[in-house]
Amino acid sequence: QDPPSPPPIQVVPPIQDPDVAPAAPPRGGNRSAVCATLLVFGDSTVDPGNNNRLRTTAKANFPPYGVNFYGRRPTGRFSNGRLATDMLADKLGIMRTIPGFLDPTLKLGQLRKGVSFASAGSGYDDITANTLSALPFRRQLWHFWRYKQLIRALLGLRRAERIVNRATFIISAGTNDMLLNYIASNRSAGPIAMLRYENHLIARLGNYTQVMRMLGARRFVFVGLPPIGCLPIARTLLGRDPDGCDSDLNQLAASFNSRLIQLSNFVNYQPRLRSAYIDTYTIIRAATDNPQNYGNAFHNSSKHCHA
Repeated sequence: QDPPSPPPIQVVPPIQDPDVAPAAPPRGGNRSAVCATLLVFGDSTVDPGNNNRLRTTAKANFPPYGVNFYGRRPTGRFSNGRLATDMLADKLGIMRTIPGFLDPTLKLGQLRKGVSFASAGSGYDDITANTLSALPFRRQLWHFWRYKQLIRALLGLRRAERIVNRATFIISAGTNDMLLNYIASNRSAGPIAMLRYENHLIARLGNYTQVMRMLGARRFVFVGLPPIGCLPIARTLLGRDPDGCDSDLNQLAASFNSRLIQLSNFVNYQPRLRSAYIDTYTIIRAATDNPQNYGNAFHNSSKHCHA
């Protein structure tokens, strides 16, 4: 049974003056940095195989995916090995990999340590997910509600609430939204239209964040967009700059990230909430501009697959 629909909420941070430093978040409360549970939402960047259980063409359960994963087998991850969230969980000593919530072999011990509700092809806009029959973000939140009911039944109300309150919620999406909307407009959407769409996405994410808070979330990590104009699909379909990228798309990603930082600061200012932003744009741009500095794996970064 679906949970009751939450009331309509608009949680959009005010436009912040770039010359004014953001106010410091309020002190007090439990600010412990201990993290024992990761709960993940988003797209193919953090989907460990949920799409294997969906009727969608957005799948990665076949070679060469997984060639460097444990057992050298494809799992549904859009990667040759582990995802960034897997590596983070390993680094934190939680577990070696984050399983998908739709994995039928999921065990209680894994539920307590964390799961991913993400779906490749998804985004903050329902239209994006529907294009590839992926899980819309609101459906991922419904699965999170199911997750809460499950651990409540298994562990009891108090322990279940403690797990959720102390969990870190990782949110990684938006690339599919921006890319599909931009391509669908045949690159004719002007800056005003794209700004409206950017505001639309941030408003939806703000609402989703509020729903998570209502369900017990207290710690958030927002993952920024990469330089999407340099992704292989963008290079192939749109690349027109000397470096093969599309600078307009990269500018859109940078603009969206600036709003995402504002949202993160806004959340971080709320009582009992913590938030962080991961700047993937700078990291990936550095790797694509100077691949020789990042080992043999990046010797030809323009041809690597990213879905």
